Amino acid sequence: MAADFMDRKTVLVTGGSGGIGQAIAKAFAARGHWVAVHYRGNRAGAQAACEAIAQKGGRALAFPADLSHEEEVDRLFTGVEARLGPVGILINNAGIAWQGLLTDMTLDQWRQVLDVNLTSAFLCCRRALPGMIRAKSGCIVNVSSMWGQRGASCEAAYSAAKAGLIGLTQALALEEGPSGVRVNCVAPGVIDTPMNARLGPEALAELKEETPLLRLGTPEDVAKAAVYLSEAEFVTGQVLGVNGGFIL
Repeated sequence: MAADFMDRKTVLVTGGSGGIGQAIAKAFAARGHWVAVHYRGNRAGAQAACEAIAQKGGRALAFPADLSHEEEVDRLFTGVEARLGPVGILINNAGIAWQGLLTDMTLDQWRQVLDVNLTSAFLCCRRALPGMIRAKSGCIVNVSSMWGQRGASCEAAYSAAKAGLIGLTQALALEEGPSGVRVNCVAPGVIDTPMNARLGPEALAELKEETPLLRLGTPEDVAKAAVYLSEAEFVTGQVLGVNGGFIL
């Protein structure tokens, strides 16, 4: 059931131009919410999501920002607030991966992975929370990974950043619960996205066979979980695995 006028919220989806981000944006728009689709470099992907939403009668706008910079995060929120209203639901989905041995990773590469996956969530949460606290209402969903629950070989920085998101989720749930703000986390497994396509067909086939449900996840699977967590009013501080049983 779509949200009516009184229930409609402004949803900010960071990393909204990628496969999972687009699916999340469309899912919230289908519930009747207004959606801010953030992107950094992939303007075409963000615009495609907005156009798809508009074709179904929804409202969505694309906003650029480098979320590793505090001033750009503030500019992003200011723009969203001016055009769509205060952010009532924040989806921290922006992320990048880096594969290789830790001993081959430079400090700059390590910092970039942590900045995009973890620091951006900190900056966005810090910017969104004052308005949510004043309203005594709000929801944050952080998109982590099953590799944040169990480290992945040759993805040390990614695993560390995604584990950090889980810790941030649980700490903020305790901190902000008395203010009526809920904070939860989605931990996707192997999802059929362009980012995972780089693993190659053989590796993806092996991961599919290791998954009890014997398939890869879809961006829509993750989007459904994010919507559920935004609407489950007595759920906070939880990590919802969307991994087909890969990690139990």
